[in-house]
Amino acid sequence: MERLVRRLPTLSAPTQDVLIAGFVTLLQVQGTHSAILADPELAGPVDVLGWAGHGLLILSGLILLVRRRWPIPVFMANAAISVVYFAGGYPDGPGWLALFVSIYTVAAHGDGRRSLVVLANSLGVLAIVWIATTDVGEGERIGWLAFRIGATIMAAALGESIRSRRVIAADAVQRAEVAERTRDEEARRRVDAERLRIAREVHDTVAHAIAIINVQAGVTAHVLDKRPERARETLLTIEQTSARALREMRAVLGVLRGDDDGSPGPSLGALDELLAVARRAGLDVTVAGSVPSGVLPDDVDRAAYRIVQEGITNVIRHAGPARVTVGLELRDGELRVEVADDGGDLSGPAGPPVEPGRGLAGMRERCELLGGAFEAGPDGDGFRVCARLPLNRVEAAAR
Repeated sequence: MERLVRRLPTLSAPTQDVLIAGFVTLLQVQGTHSAILADPELAGPVDVLGWAGHGLLILSGLILLVRRRWPIPVFMANAAISVVYFAGGYPDGPGWLALFVSIYTVAAHGDGRRSLVVLANSLGVLAIVWIATTDVGEGERIGWLAFRIGATIMAAALGESIRSRRVIAADAVQRAEVAERTRDEEARRRVDAERLRIAREVHDTVAHAIAIINVQAGVTAHVLDKRPERARETLLTIEQTSARALREMRAVLGVLRGDDDGSPGPSLGALDELLAVARRAGLDVTVAGSVPSGVLPDDVDRAAYRIVQEGITNVIRHAGPARVTVGLELRDGELRVEVADDGGDLSGPAGPPVEPGRGLAGMRERCELLGGAFEAGPDGDGFRVCARLPLNRVEAAAR
Protein backbone atom coordinates (compact mmCIF):
# COMPACT_ATOMS: atom_id res chain seq x y z
CA MET A 1 0.00 0.00 0.00
CA GLU A 2 2.80 2.41 0.90
CA ARG A 3 4.48 1.66 -2.40
CA LEU A 4 1.21 2.39 -4.23
CA VAL A 5 0.71 5.68 -2.37
CA ARG A 6 4.25 6.80 -3.24
CA ARG A 7 3.63 6.09 -6.91
CA LEU A 8 0.26 7.87 -7.16
CA PRO A 9 1.66 11.45 -7.12
CA THR A 10 3.79 10.55 -10.15
CA LEU A 11 0.67 9.98 -12.26
CA SER A 12 -0.40 12.78 -14.57
CA ALA A 13 -3.51 14.82 -13.73
CA PRO A 14 -5.61 13.33 -16.61
CA THR A 15 -4.66 9.80 -15.51
CA GLN A 16 -5.65 10.57 -11.94
CA ASP A 17 -9.00 11.96 -13.10
CA VAL A 18 -9.70 8.84 -15.18
CA LEU A 19 -8.96 6.58 -12.21
CA ILE A 20 -11.03 8.71 -9.82
CA ALA A 21 -14.00 8.92 -12.23
CA GLY A 22 -13.95 5.17 -12.86
CA PHE A 23 -13.63 4.31 -9.18
CA VAL A 24 -16.41 6.69 -8.08
CA THR A 25 -18.77 5.49 -10.85
CA LEU A 26 -18.20 1.84 -9.97
CA LEU A 27 -18.57 2.49 -6.25
CA GLN A 28 -21.79 4.48 -6.67
CA VAL A 29 -23.47 1.79 -8.80
CA GLN A 30 -22.26 -1.22 -6.82
CA GLY A 31 -22.77 0.50 -3.48
CA THR A 32 -26.33 1.43 -4.34
CA HIS A 33 -27.01 -2.16 -5.46
CA SER A 34 -25.71 -3.41 -2.13
CA ALA A 35 -27.86 -0.90 -0.24
CA ILE A 36 -30.95 -2.06 -2.15
CA LEU A 37 -30.27 -5.71 -1.40
CA ALA A 38 -29.61 -4.95 2.27
CA ASP A 39 -32.85 -2.97 2.74
CA PRO A 40 -35.72 -5.24 3.75
CA GLU A 41 -38.23 -2.88 2.23
CA LEU A 42 -36.40 -2.92 -1.10
CA ALA A 43 -35.34 -6.58 -1.06
CA GLY A 44 -35.53 -7.95 -4.52
CA PRO A 45 -33.90 -7.23 -7.90
CA VAL A 46 -31.86 -4.07 -8.37
CA ASP A 47 -34.12 -3.11 -11.25
CA VAL A 48 -35.78 -0.74 -8.82
CA LEU A 49 -33.19 1.81 -10.01
CA GLY A 50 -34.26 1.45 -13.60
CA TRP A 51 -32.40 2.88 -16.56
CA ALA A 52 -32.86 6.43 -15.33
CA GLY A 53 -31.40 5.73 -11.86
CA HIS A 54 -28.41 3.89 -13.30
CA GLY A 55 -27.91 6.68 -15.83
CA LEU A 56 -27.86 9.35 -13.13
CA LEU A 57 -25.29 7.43 -11.02
CA ILE A 58 -23.06 6.73 -14.03
CA LEU A 59 -23.30 10.27 -15.43
CA SER A 60 -22.46 11.90 -12.10
CA GLY A 61 -19.31 9.77 -11.86
CA LEU A 62 -18.13 10.14 -15.46
CA ILE A 63 -18.33 13.94 -15.57
CA LEU A 64 -15.56 13.97 -12.97
CA LEU A 65 -13.24 13.41 -15.95
CA VAL A 66 -13.36 17.18 -16.61
CA ARG A 67 -13.55 18.37 -12.98
CA ARG A 68 -10.19 20.19 -13.11
CA ARG A 69 -10.98 21.99 -16.35
CA TRP A 70 -14.51 23.08 -15.40
CA PRO A 71 -14.82 22.68 -11.63
CA ILE A 72 -17.90 24.88 -11.10
CA PRO A 73 -19.93 23.49 -14.08
CA VAL A 74 -19.11 19.93 -12.94
CA PHE A 75 -20.25 20.75 -9.41
CA MET A 76 -23.47 22.39 -10.63
CA ALA A 77 -24.19 19.38 -12.84
CA ASN A 78 -23.67 16.93 -9.97
CA ALA A 79 -25.81 19.10 -7.69
CA ALA A 80 -28.60 19.02 -10.28
CA ILE A 81 -28.23 15.24 -10.66
CA SER A 82 -28.49 14.86 -6.87
CA VAL A 83 -31.67 16.94 -6.80
CA VAL A 84 -33.22 14.87 -9.61
CA TYR A 85 -32.10 11.58 -8.02
CA PHE A 86 -33.53 12.20 -4.57
CA ALA A 87 -36.61 14.04 -5.85
CA GLY A 88 -37.30 11.02 -8.08
CA GLY A 89 -37.51 8.81 -5.00
CA TYR A 90 -34.59 6.58 -5.92
CA PRO A 91 -33.09 4.56 -3.05
CA ASP A 92 -30.40 6.12 -0.89
CA GLY A 93 -26.82 4.89 -1.08
CA PRO A 94 -23.35 6.14 -1.96
CA GLY A 95 -24.71 8.03 -4.94
CA TRP A 96 -23.41 11.29 -3.50
CA LEU A 97 -19.68 10.43 -3.80
CA ALA A 98 -19.31 12.27 -7.12
CA LEU A 99 -20.99 15.30 -5.56
CA PHE A 100 -18.50 15.28 -2.67
CA VAL A 101 -15.54 15.03 -5.08
CA SER A 102 -16.85 17.92 -7.18
CA ILE A 103 -17.37 20.04 -4.03
CA TYR A 104 -13.78 19.34 -3.00
CA THR A 105 -12.56 20.22 -6.50
CA VAL A 106 -14.31 23.61 -6.53
CA ALA A 107 -12.86 24.52 -3.14
CA ALA A 108 -9.36 23.19 -3.87
CA HIS A 109 -8.98 24.59 -7.40
CA GLY A 110 -11.15 27.69 -7.12
CA ASP A 111 -10.19 31.27 -6.37
CA GLY A 112 -11.03 31.27 -2.67
CA ARG A 113 -13.79 33.65 -1.66
CA ARG A 114 -15.89 33.50 -4.86
CA SER A 115 -15.76 29.71 -4.96
CA LEU A 116 -16.78 29.45 -1.30
CA VAL A 117 -19.73 31.80 -1.90
CA VAL A 118 -20.91 29.62 -4.82
CA LEU A 119 -20.54 26.48 -2.70
CA ALA A 120 -22.32 27.96 0.31
CA ASN A 121 -25.33 29.09 -1.73
CA SER A 122 -25.54 25.85 -3.69
CA LEU A 123 -25.16 23.63 -0.64
CA GLY A 124 -27.90 25.60 1.10
CA VAL A 125 -30.26 24.83 -1.77
CA LEU A 126 -29.17 21.17 -1.77
CA ALA A 127 -29.79 20.85 1.96
CA ILE A 128 -33.32 22.23 1.54
CA VAL A 129 -34.04 19.75 -1.28
CA TRP A 130 -32.60 16.83 0.69
CA ILE A 131 -34.66 17.72 3.76
CA ALA A 132 -37.80 18.09 1.66
CA THR A 133 -37.33 14.68 -0.02
CA THR A 134 -36.42 12.75 3.16
CA ASP A 135 -38.94 10.84 5.26
CA VAL A 136 -38.21 12.49 8.61
CA GLY A 137 -40.31 9.86 10.36
CA GLU A 138 -37.56 7.28 9.97
CA GLY A 139 -34.51 7.69 12.20
CA GLU A 140 -32.19 5.96 9.75
CA ARG A 141 -33.17 8.33 6.95
CA ILE A 142 -32.52 11.32 9.18
CA GLY A 143 -29.07 9.89 10.01
CA TRP A 144 -28.16 9.58 6.33
CA LEU A 145 -29.46 13.10 5.72
CA ALA A 146 -27.27 14.50 8.47
CA PHE A 147 -24.32 12.54 7.07
CA ARG A 148 -24.82 13.98 3.56
CA ILE A 149 -25.02 17.55 4.84
CA GLY A 150 -22.03 17.12 7.15
CA ALA A 151 -19.97 15.37 4.45
CA THR A 152 -20.56 18.22 1.97
CA ILE A 153 -19.32 20.73 4.53
CA MET A 154 -16.27 18.57 5.28
CA ALA A 155 -15.49 18.19 1.55
CA ALA A 156 -15.63 21.96 1.10
CA ALA A 157 -13.44 22.53 4.18
CA LEU A 158 -10.90 19.96 2.99
CA GLY A 159 -10.71 21.54 -0.44
CA GLU A 160 -10.27 25.03 1.02
CA SER A 161 -7.52 23.70 3.32
CA ILE A 162 -5.68 22.21 0.33
CA ARG A 163 -6.09 25.44 -1.65
CA SER A 164 -4.82 27.52 1.27
CA ARG A 165 -1.77 25.31 1.68
CA ARG A 166 -1.07 25.55 -2.04
CA VAL A 167 -1.35 29.35 -1.94
CA ILE A 168 0.90 29.53 1.14
CA ALA A 169 3.45 27.27 -0.55
CA ALA A 170 3.35 29.36 -3.73
CA ASP A 171 3.77 32.55 -1.69
CA ALA A 172 6.70 30.99 0.14
CA VAL A 173 8.34 30.02 -3.15
CA GLN A 174 7.72 33.51 -4.53
CA ARG A 175 9.19 35.13 -1.41
CA ALA A 176 12.19 32.82 -1.65
CA GLU A 177 12.70 33.78 -5.30
CA VAL A 178 12.37 37.49 -4.44
CA ALA A 179 14.82 37.06 -1.56
CA GLU A 180 17.24 35.25 -3.85
CA ARG A 181 16.99 38.01 -6.46
CA THR A 182 17.42 40.60 -3.74
CA ARG A 183 20.53 38.84 -2.45
CA ASP A 184 21.92 38.64 -5.97
CA GLU A 185 21.17 42.31 -6.61
CA GLU A 186 22.69 43.29 -3.28
CA ALA A 187 25.79 41.21 -4.06
CA ARG A 188 26.08 42.85 -7.48
CA ARG A 189 25.57 46.28 -5.94
CA ARG A 190 28.32 45.64 -3.42
CA VAL A 191 30.65 44.34 -6.12
CA ASP A 192 29.94 47.41 -8.25
CA ALA A 193 30.48 49.71 -5.27
CA GLU A 194 33.76 48.00 -4.45
CA ARG A 195 34.84 48.20 -8.08
CA LEU A 196 34.11 51.93 -8.14
CA ARG A 197 35.94 52.43 -4.85
CA ILE A 198 39.02 50.63 -6.13
CA ALA A 199 38.83 52.55 -9.41
CA ARG A 200 38.78 55.83 -7.47
CA GLU A 201 41.72 54.74 -5.31
CA VAL A 202 43.74 53.73 -8.36
CA HIS A 203 42.85 56.93 -10.19
CA ASP A 204 43.76 59.17 -7.27
CA THR A 205 47.01 57.34 -6.60
CA VAL A 206 48.18 57.09 -10.20
CA ALA A 207 46.95 60.51 -11.34
CA HIS A 208 48.64 62.32 -8.46
CA ALA A 209 51.90 60.40 -8.83
CA ILE A 210 52.04 60.85 -12.59
CA ALA A 211 51.28 64.58 -12.32
CA ILE A 212 54.10 65.08 -9.78
CA ILE A 213 56.52 62.90 -11.74
CA ASN A 214 55.65 64.70 -14.99
CA VAL A 215 56.34 68.12 -13.48
CA GLN A 216 59.52 67.01 -11.77
CA ALA A 217 60.79 65.26 -14.91
CA GLY A 218 60.28 68.48 -16.86
CA VAL A 219 62.17 70.46 -14.20
CA THR A 220 64.97 67.89 -14.21
CA ALA A 221 65.38 68.11 -17.97
CA HIS A 222 65.51 71.91 -17.71
CA VAL A 223 68.07 72.25 -14.89
CA LEU A 224 70.14 69.10 -15.41
CA ASP A 225 73.10 70.92 -16.96
CA LYS A 226 72.80 74.31 -15.25
CA ARG A 227 71.84 73.32 -11.70
CA PRO A 228 72.68 69.67 -11.01
CA GLU A 229 71.87 70.06 -7.31
CA ARG A 230 68.33 71.10 -8.26
CA ALA A 231 68.12 68.12 -10.59
CA ARG A 232 69.10 65.86 -7.68
CA GLU A 233 66.21 67.26 -5.62
CA THR A 234 63.69 66.70 -8.36
CA LEU A 235 64.91 63.15 -8.91
CA LEU A 236 64.54 62.54 -5.17
CA THR A 237 60.97 63.86 -5.35
CA ILE A 238 60.26 61.52 -8.26
CA GLU A 239 61.67 58.60 -6.28
CA GLN A 240 59.62 59.39 -3.17
CA THR A 241 56.44 59.99 -5.16
CA SER A 242 56.75 56.78 -7.14
CA ALA A 243 57.59 54.79 -3.98
CA ARG A 244 54.50 56.11 -2.22
CA ALA A 245 52.35 55.38 -5.27
CA LEU A 246 53.70 51.84 -5.40
CA ARG A 247 52.89 51.31 -1.71
CA GLU A 248 49.33 52.50 -2.21
CA MET A 249 48.93 50.39 -5.34
CA ARG A 250 50.16 47.32 -3.45
CA ALA A 251 47.54 48.02 -0.76
CA VAL A 252 44.79 48.25 -3.40
CA LEU A 253 45.96 45.05 -5.09
CA GLY A 254 46.08 43.38 -1.69
CA VAL A 255 42.37 44.08 -1.29
CA LEU A 256 41.69 42.55 -4.70
CA ARG A 257 43.70 39.43 -3.85
CA GLY A 258 42.06 39.12 -0.46
CA ASP A 259 45.33 39.36 1.48
CA ASP A 260 44.77 42.85 2.89
CA ASP A 261 46.95 43.28 5.99
CA GLY A 262 44.42 45.64 7.58
CA SER A 263 46.76 48.63 7.56
CA PRO A 264 44.93 51.98 7.53
CA GLY A 265 44.63 53.79 4.23
CA PRO A 266 45.75 57.33 3.50
CA SER A 267 44.46 59.95 5.93
CA LEU A 268 44.92 63.58 6.87
CA GLY A 269 47.72 62.42 9.16
CA ALA A 270 49.87 62.19 6.01
CA LEU A 271 48.83 65.65 4.82
CA ASP A 272 52.22 67.24 5.61
CA GLU A 273 53.99 64.71 3.41
CA LEU A 274 51.50 65.33 0.60
CA LEU A 275 51.95 69.09 0.83
CA ALA A 276 55.75 68.74 0.94
CA VAL A 277 55.68 66.89 -2.35
CA ALA A 278 53.34 69.53 -3.79
CA ARG A 279 55.72 72.31 -2.76
CA ARG A 280 58.62 70.53 -4.41
CA ALA A 281 56.46 70.40 -7.55
CA GLY A 282 56.36 74.21 -7.55
CA LEU A 283 53.16 74.97 -5.65
CA ASP A 284 53.00 77.60 -2.93
CA VAL A 285 50.70 75.78 -0.51
CA THR A 286 49.14 77.32 2.57
CA VAL A 287 47.00 75.42 5.06
CA ALA A 288 44.16 77.24 6.77
CA GLY A 289 42.72 75.47 9.80
CA SER A 290 43.45 72.06 11.25
CA VAL A 291 41.72 68.93 12.44
CA PRO A 292 42.67 67.24 15.73
CA SER A 293 43.82 63.66 15.24
CA GLY A 294 41.42 60.89 16.17
CA VAL A 295 38.18 62.86 15.87
CA LEU A 296 37.30 61.89 12.30
CA PRO A 297 35.73 58.58 11.27
CA ASP A 298 38.07 56.54 9.09
CA ASP A 299 35.96 56.88 5.94
CA VAL A 300 35.68 60.66 6.36
CA ASP A 301 39.42 60.90 7.05
CA ARG A 302 40.32 58.96 3.90
CA ALA A 303 37.85 60.86 1.75
CA ALA A 304 39.19 64.23 2.98
CA TYR A 305 42.77 63.21 2.19
CA ARG A 306 41.84 62.01 -1.29
CA ILE A 307 39.92 65.22 -2.01
CA VAL A 308 42.91 67.35 -1.01
CA GLN A 309 45.21 65.09 -3.04
CA GLU A 310 43.02 65.26 -6.13
CA GLY A 311 42.56 69.02 -5.76
CA ILE A 312 46.34 69.53 -5.67
CA THR A 313 46.75 67.14 -8.61
CA ASN A 314 44.30 69.19 -10.66
CA VAL A 315 46.22 72.39 -9.84
CA ILE A 316 49.48 70.79 -10.98
CA ARG A 317 47.92 69.48 -14.19
CA HIS A 318 45.89 72.53 -15.18
CA ALA A 319 47.47 75.60 -13.54
CA GLY A 320 51.11 74.67 -13.02
CA PRO A 321 53.04 76.66 -10.37
CA ALA A 322 50.39 78.49 -8.37
CA ARG A 323 49.46 79.64 -4.93
CA VAL A 324 47.14 77.10 -3.31
CA THR A 325 45.13 77.34 -0.12
CA VAL A 326 43.97 74.19 1.62
CA GLY A 327 41.17 74.85 4.11
CA LEU A 328 40.10 72.42 6.84
CA GLU A 329 37.30 73.24 9.26
CA LEU A 330 35.15 71.26 11.68
CA ARG A 331 31.76 72.92 12.09
CA ASP A 332 28.15 71.89 12.68
CA GLY A 333 28.98 68.18 12.76
CA GLU A 334 30.77 68.13 9.44
CA LEU A 335 34.26 68.53 8.01
CA ARG A 336 34.65 71.20 5.36
CA VAL A 337 37.53 70.73 2.94
CA GLU A 338 38.49 73.40 0.45
CA VAL A 339 41.27 73.56 -2.15
CA ALA A 340 41.58 76.87 -4.02
CA ASP A 341 44.27 78.21 -6.35
CA ASP A 342 44.96 81.61 -7.90
CA GLY A 343 45.24 80.32 -11.45
CA GLY A 344 49.04 80.24 -11.60
CA ASP A 345 51.35 82.49 -13.58
CA LEU A 346 49.01 83.68 -16.29
CA SER A 347 51.75 85.80 -17.85
CA GLY A 348 53.90 82.77 -18.59
CA PRO A 349 53.61 80.63 -21.68
CA ALA A 350 50.59 78.38 -21.72
CA GLY A 351 51.28 74.68 -21.62
CA PRO A 352 49.65 72.07 -23.81
CA PRO A 353 45.94 71.58 -23.19
CA VAL A 354 45.11 68.86 -20.70
CA GLU A 355 42.29 66.45 -21.35
CA PRO A 356 39.62 66.57 -18.63
CA GLY A 357 39.73 63.52 -16.37
CA ARG A 358 37.67 61.86 -13.68
CA GLY A 359 39.01 63.90 -10.79
CA LEU A 360 35.99 66.09 -10.09
CA ALA A 361 33.56 63.21 -10.63
CA GLY A 362 35.56 61.06 -8.21
CA MET A 363 35.54 63.76 -5.54
CA ARG A 364 31.81 64.24 -5.95
CA GLU A 365 31.20 60.48 -5.64
CA ARG A 366 33.22 60.34 -2.42
CA CYS A 367 31.12 63.11 -0.92
CA GLU A 368 27.81 61.64 -1.99
CA LEU A 369 28.67 58.19 -0.65
CA LEU A 370 29.13 59.81 2.77
CA GLY A 371 25.94 61.85 2.46
CA GLY A 372 27.87 65.08 1.94
CA ALA A 373 27.90 67.85 -0.65
CA PHE A 374 30.46 68.92 -3.22
CA GLU A 375 30.96 72.14 -5.16
CA ALA A 376 33.55 73.02 -7.78
CA GLY A 377 33.96 75.95 -10.11
CA PRO A 378 35.99 78.99 -11.15
CA ASP A 379 37.04 81.37 -8.37
CA GLY A 380 38.44 84.57 -9.82
CA ASP A 381 41.41 83.67 -11.99
CA GLY A 382 41.70 80.28 -10.32
CA PHE A 383 39.57 77.34 -9.36
CA ARG A 384 38.04 76.16 -6.12
CA VAL A 385 36.67 72.85 -4.88
CA CYS A 386 34.73 72.58 -1.63
CA ALA A 387 33.49 69.42 0.06
CA ARG A 388 31.32 69.03 3.14
CA LEU A 389 31.60 65.64 4.81
CA PRO A 390 29.25 64.79 7.70
CA LEU A 391 30.96 63.06 10.63
CA ASN A 392 27.95 60.78 11.11
CA ARG A 393 27.58 58.76 7.93
CA VAL A 394 24.31 59.38 6.12
CA GLU A 395 23.51 57.43 2.99
CA ALA A 396 23.06 59.57 -0.05
CA ALA A 397 19.50 60.10 -1.13
CA ALA A 398 20.32 58.75 -4.57
CA ARG A 399 22.98 56.12 -4.75
